[in-house]
Amino acid sequence: MAETVGSLATAGRISAASCVTSARAWRSEGVAVVAATAHLAGFELGLHFNLTEGAPLSPDLARVWPLLPGLERLIVLAHFGRLPRAALAVELRAQRAAFADAVGHAPMFVDGHQHVHHLPGVRGVLLDALADAAAHASPPAVRNTGHVVGPGHAIKRMLIERTGGTALQRQLREHGLRHNDLLLGVYDFHGDDYRGLMRGWLAAAPASGGLVFCHPNHATASAADPIGQARRREAAYFASAAFAEDLAEAGVTIGPAWPRSSSAD
Repeated sequence: MAETVGSLATAGRISAASCVTSARAWRSEGVAVVAATAHLAGFELGLHFNLTEGAPLSPDLARVWPLLPGLERLIVLAHFGRLPRAALAVELRAQRAAFADAVGHAPMFVDGHQHVHHLPGVRGVLLDALADAAAHASPPAVRNTGHVVGPGHAIKRMLIERTGGTALQRQLREHGLRHNDLLLGVYDFHGDDYRGLMRGWLAAAPASGGLVFCHPNHATASAADPIGQARRREAAYFASAAFAEDLAEAGVTIGPAWPRSSSAD
């Protein structure tokens, strides 16, 4: 993964990478990602808060969930108010600490694996942590999932907004936290026409503040990775001349998705 991030970042095809620090390989991967991108001005590394795959990083959450629940179970627990919030707060601190340990500084932004950061309960834990961070330094930006547009899986876009994205967007504005205005990139990971989807996302992008999230990896797809083939298709497209052509045709420039200063618009 680090090689893919480094090559695409150096070519100016991506502007940020979100890191799963609870993964077993994170320490070596994190160091490799930093080595591959440290020379790039403006490239951002953030935390991909994980609560649905693998094992928790903190002993507090591991006592509750030896293995992290799947997304469907987590959504149900969140909406019924049955999340172990104190343990989640410890887990967030552990994943942020693992990021800083490998990268050398705090995350520049935070989002969630499978968008878990916007779920009820999880959202509160995150916002409380960012409020504490704001007391000492500028808090990181947050991926806004409250306005999801473009082609792709319409039902999935609706679920992202309604399981917590809309509420997160409102609270980000209330707290003046930096965030993208809208989100693009949702699809079902099937089919071969990723370029067609991207052209639709680029056409739907605003003048500024749009974030297209993606999952590229040049490595051979693993049988354990359900979206491994999609990762390879994405990586091939981002590295191609076709992507540069599509950006130029749409008049889109790759850069930060959130403003440098807080806004409560």
